[in-house]
Amino acid sequence: MPVTNPWLAGPAPTERLDRHRLEERILNLLSSQNMCVIATSGPDGPLATPVRYFHLDFALMFTAAAASPKMRNIAADPRVSIGVFAPLVGQASSRGVQVFGRARVFAPDDPERAHYWPAVRWQSDHVERSRALDEPPVDPLVVVESERIVYTEHWLRRDGYAPRQFWRRDPS
Repeated sequence: MPVTNPWLAGPAPTERLDRHRLEERILNLLSSQNMCVIATSGPDGPLATPVRYFHLDFALMFTAAAASPKMRNIAADPRVSIGVFAPLVGQASSRGVQVFGRARVFAPDDPERAHYWPAVRWQSDHVERSRALDEPPVDPLVVVESERIVYTEHWLRRDGYAPRQFWRRDPS
């Protein structure tokens, strides 16, 4: 029987990408998707919530209703994990990230929010919901600066690299 991707057979390579190439691949994935699953933990246990995200470099962000379960969990424990993945067709197309960091919540009047807000593309939501474009959302902005990222891309095996790569904000 012919094998479509023979380079997937056998043990996975262990070679690491250099930091610049790994960052390019991570940013490419973050730029080509818009949905993630954020995992939080609270009094009722773990909660994995699909949300639409935006990113600014390695910071992922989204708006949320202040009283939502994920926001209650973030208030109790800001440590989160976020999963982003490209649609999977087969093992060769497997590509995604696990982001680990601490969620920070910014109210509309918080001066730190101004750094991130231009990357949030809220206008399309307003058009879809027949809302005025001169009235930006007032929901809290949640920002997760990536502290650690696990990047998975099985296509890397084809070039002799490990399919799972590791990135840290502080490379030391």
